[in-house]
Amino acid sequence: MLRIAIQTKGRLNEQSIALMREIGIDVDGAKRKFLSKATNFPIEVLYLRDDDIPQVVANGTATLGIVGMNEVAERGCDVDVVAKLGFGGCRISLAIPKNEEYEGVEYFNGKRIATSYPNILRQFLEECGVKAQLEVISGSVEIAPAAGIADAIFDIVSSGGTLVSNGLKEVERVFESEAVLIASKNLSAEDKALLEELMFRIESERDSRDKKYLLMNIPTASLEEAVKILPAMRSPTVMPLAVDGWCSLHSVVDAADLWDKVRQLKAIGAEGILVITLDKIIA
Repeated sequence: MLRIAIQTKGRLNEQSIALMREIGIDVDGAKRKFLSKATNFPIEVLYLRDDDIPQVVANGTATLGIVGMNEVAERGCDVDVVAKLGFGGCRISLAIPKNEEYEGVEYFNGKRIATSYPNILRQFLEECGVKAQLEVISGSVEIAPAAGIADAIFDIVSSGGTLVSNGLKEVERVFESEAVLIASKNLSAEDKALLEELMFRIESERDSRDKKYLLMNIPTASLEEAVKILPAMRSPTVMPLAVDGWCSLHSVVDAADLWDKVRQLKAIGAEGILVITLDKIIA
């Protein structure tokens, strides 16, 4: 049986539980529980602080984990990063008081920088040839300059609103992060088989996120040109209509290309175009 560690609360907890439900795994998302078991898949869910997840996966207490890539990089634990999950995006940035002038990373020479991510920051500063004093604190890093603890901060930024409300401005984006699935390096053959099934489901769900299903009526004379416009997964589905000279065309397209494809199809006579959101794509 697999055991997957996820964050005990917060946005990443909610998104992790949502992902598992989307791939057909029913788990109890109750926040007061430490451990829960899925009812329809051989997996247990272990609820932990995000900064503990890389370690418990590395030591084998959990076989898998869903955690931000920032925590994986900061902890430096020996785990396999199996997949990026496409949610939980954020960045870790350097920020300074908004009234300070900033001309480059050399600004931080001799400065005190408050952070909860000293390892990532230390590596960045060394690469830039900057020598600064790191003040390692946990929680409320953004108040450090106002409290006189530090001259600058290095912390997670999502929208930037917290920085603005504390009189700070972002000056260097150092590390881009998102949620990843990590795995122990010592999986049994049974666990590897279960992980393969899990990844099959995750990839099917992920592949459907940015796709749309198109259905339309199109003149038979325009069919060859329409097929060139719509690459589909293998080829578009074509079905004859009861009206002579017309057919129904079905295809899957990237959401980013949707309106451009619709414009091209309408130009060659397509009509009655339906756009449907996909639930899953099983390749």
